[in-house]
Amino acid sequence: MEHILELQQVSKTFPKSDFMLDHVTFSLPYGSIMGFVGENGAGKTTTIDCILNTVAPNSGTIKLFGKEMSDSDGELREKIGVVYDGNNFPAYLTANQLAKVMEGLFATWDNSLFRKYLEDFHLPPKQKIKNYSKGMTMKLAIAAALSHHPELLILDEATSGLDPIMRDEMLDIFLDFVQEENHSILLSSHITSDLEKVADYITFIHGGKLLMTASKNDLAYHYAVMRCKENQFYALDPADILCFRKRDLWIDVLVPNAKDAQRKYKDAVIDHVSIDEIMLLLIKGEKV
Repeated sequence: MEHILELQQVSKTFPKSDFMLDHVTFSLPYGSIMGFVGENGAGKTTTIDCILNTVAPNSGTIKLFGKEMSDSDGELREKIGVVYDGNNFPAYLTANQLAKVMEGLFATWDNSLFRKYLEDFHLPPKQKIKNYSKGMTMKLAIAAALSHHPELLILDEATSGLDPIMRDEMLDIFLDFVQEENHSILLSSHITSDLEKVADYITFIHGGKLLMTASKNDLAYHYAVMRCKENQFYALDPADILCFRKRDLWIDVLVPNAKDAQRKYKDAVIDHVSIDEIMLLLIKGEKV
């Protein structure tokens, strides 16, 4: 399988900070959407900064389209559309003025496509960005990211601040984007219900460490939580336990294959769970 994005053992430390991005490794295949999940401060934005070469990692390698990106590599940057959670553009600009700036930055800028997005998203082109709502500024950033015909979208909380109807419309746009086999999306989001709708893969990060990458189908159909009493828990094969968490009289155990666990432990109660619940277990649970 070919990958549009590859991180191998990427680490980053910061002066006067205890935080460390610790040997992060994952790959994003062509034609797919990867949800990037973790709590605030987990390392999602730092990882994205390293990918975009706005922060230099201390060690490890990052490849985009099979190449490591240098500071002067304009050709690779043309292929990447980026949306950050925050102020993506100077607030004193209007959308019309932003279009002129973007036209000077990207040889592939498509002004007619940008105008279409402004119309579709109901964004006034002559109004200053500082007078937009948070949802409007996020829609503007997505419009700008898509309007230079990127092949890779890197979206840091790009659906935050949008109402449920607009979020659903955005997700449809993202799904349309990856219909092109050479297109992919890395989508960092706290809204895991969005990822459950569109993601092909989910990568979990916590405290700067990668916890797990799995396909969404595996998470939905194979991963499960086994509810055990204490005597049942101590009878389990440690190889079947990804992590566990004690809860009152029960112990929740994350297992990678519900059917195998049910065959092996016939009296166990086994439930399929959401991405949120899996993330909580991975973060708050213990290893054997």
